[in-house]
Amino acid sequence: MYDVVAMGELLIDFTPNGHSENDHILFEQNPGGAPANFLSMLSNLGLKTSFIGKVGNDKFGTFLRNSLRKSNVNTDGLVFTDDINTSLAFVNLHSDGERSFSFYRGADLAIQKNEVAYNIIENSKLFHFGSISMTNNPAREATLQAVKYAKSKKKIISYDPNFRQSLWDDRLSAKNQIEEGLYYTNILKLSEEEHYLLTETNEFKEGTNLLYKKYGINLIFVTLGNKGCFFRFKDETGVVPGYKVSVVDTTAAGDSFFGSIIYKIIKHSKSINDLYSASLIEYIRFANAAGALTTTNKGGIPALPKLKDINRLEEKT
Repeated sequence: MYDVVAMGELLIDFTPNGHSENDHILFEQNPGGAPANFLSMLSNLGLKTSFIGKVGNDKFGTFLRNSLRKSNVNTDGLVFTDDINTSLAFVNLHSDGERSFSFYRGADLAIQKNEVAYNIIENSKLFHFGSISMTNNPAREATLQAVKYAKSKKKIISYDPNFRQSLWDDRLSAKNQIEEGLYYTNILKLSEEEHYLLTETNEFKEGTNLLYKKYGINLIFVTLGNKGCFFRFKDETGVVPGYKVSVVDTTAAGDSFFGSIIYKIIKHSKSINDLYSASLIEYIRFANAAGALTTTNKGGIPALPKLKDINRLEEKT
């Protein structure tokens, strides 16, 4: 039995790493993709995880499979193809540690419905997905089929839309596709931008209440960067402050946060409905620390903290 299975993009993050003698930017190859980062964080914390997705039968695909295995993420659901190359993303780091991406999509979008490892979903407690795998078919159909299957098997479903505007034709089509996933969701994580995209308001109480009432999502998080996290649990809301750290690269900070929240819920709660505000605030503090630590190093999976590091930061504050 797996604690968590995730489906979606697995790709190479090329992260800036200095300049050549001719002042050309040098890029470092790192494993990336939000669902893979998310699972790796959970594995760092000791949970049993498995990944479902597709890569090219090339050196990048092999590197990514080996990276997941080094992170103790099961790869039985990873499909290789000779027909298309592994997806790539080039990361542009800004002076404040924030980043933007240039994507070269490939195999992650090519997964078919009949290639999804439904047996792995059935043999898990929680199914996780994002919207990057829903930008185009056949991955869109495969992802929604997997989500519906997980729902039919009464699995907990977590959703991180992870909106990247450059991957969509326009904001309206992005909103429509992202909303389709909300109907199956139990636990939702949003950025401030995603919250506005879905609710057209910057008032988090109002916006998350709309999502709670319309889709029945009991547990919603809106990450606020170094300001912390807004949360809604049914009719309860609040803000948990973040941690001050020296930011280098914000890649995977949200994945680290969400993975840490899911770890706490699976480890310490019998069900989502067993949560109460005091324990939830404790979980968010833990997750805020994990997200903050992730920003102090470059890359996605390589930057994810260990349990001892998170506990140490919590103890300092």
